[in-house]
Amino acid sequence: MPPRRTRIRRNASWFRWATLGWLLLALAMLPLLLAVVFRWAPVPATPLMAQRLLQGYGYHKDWVPLTAISPHLRHAVVAAEDNLFCQHNGFDWKQLNKAIDQWQEGNSSKGGSTISMQTAKNLYLLPVRAVWRKALEMPLTLLLESLWPKHRILEVYLNIAEWGPGVYGAQAAAQHHFGTSARNLSPQQAARLAAILPLPLQWSAARPGPYVQARARHIQTRVRQLGPTYLACTKTPNTKH
Repeated sequence: MPPRRTRIRRNASWFRWATLGWLLLALAMLPLLLAVVFRWAPVPATPLMAQRLLQGYGYHKDWVPLTAISPHLRHAVVAAEDNLFCQHNGFDWKQLNKAIDQWQEGNSSKGGSTISMQTAKNLYLLPVRAVWRKALEMPLTLLLESLWPKHRILEVYLNIAEWGPGVYGAQAAAQHHFGTSARNLSPQQAARLAAILPLPLQWSAARPGPYVQARARHIQTRVRQLGPTYLACTKTPNTKH
C-alpha cells in the first residue's frame, strides 16, 4: 500500500479537481437558471447597471409589463434596432456578416446585433468590445430564443436598456426625458427614445440635436413599414396594437 502521506496528497488532489469540476458545472448552469427565472420574474439589475453604479451614475429603473409600454415605443425600437426581429431565430446573418467584414477590414463594426443578442448581452455580460464577448453572445442568444417567446425578449429588452445616465428601462426613460409614463408616450417621443439607444449617455431625447431629430423621423418612416408578422409575434394577452 502507498504511504499514508502519498494517499493524503492524492485525496487532496482529487478533492481539488472535484471542487473545480463542480464550480465549472455551476457556472455553466447559471445562465440556464437565470433564463428560467427571468422567463417570468422581473430582472432587478444587470452587469452594466453595476458597472455604471461604480462609475458614479445613479439607478433609476421601474419594471413595467409589455402591456404598460406604449405600442409606439415598441414599434419604434424594433424599427430602429431590428426590423427583422420576428423573422429570425436570434441572428440577422446578413447584417452580422457585414459587421464581421468591417471588423476584419479594421473598421469599427456597426450593426449586426439583433434585439435578442442585445438582450443576452445586457442580461449576462459587461459592455466590453472584445471578440470573446461576441463569442459568448451567440450561445446566450440561442438560450433565450429557445426558452423565451419573442414578446418576452422584447419586454425584457425594453426594461433593461440604458436610456441615459443611470436611466434604465422604458418607464424610467419616459419619466426622465418627457415627464410622462411609458404607457403615454407619443409617436414622436417614442421615435426619439429609439433614436438615442446607440449612444444614450451622449444623446438626449428631450433636447435632440439635428442628427437625433433626423434619425427619429427616419424611424417613424420605418415603423410604418412593419408588417403583420411583427404585430403577431410581439402580441401578448390583452395587448392592443
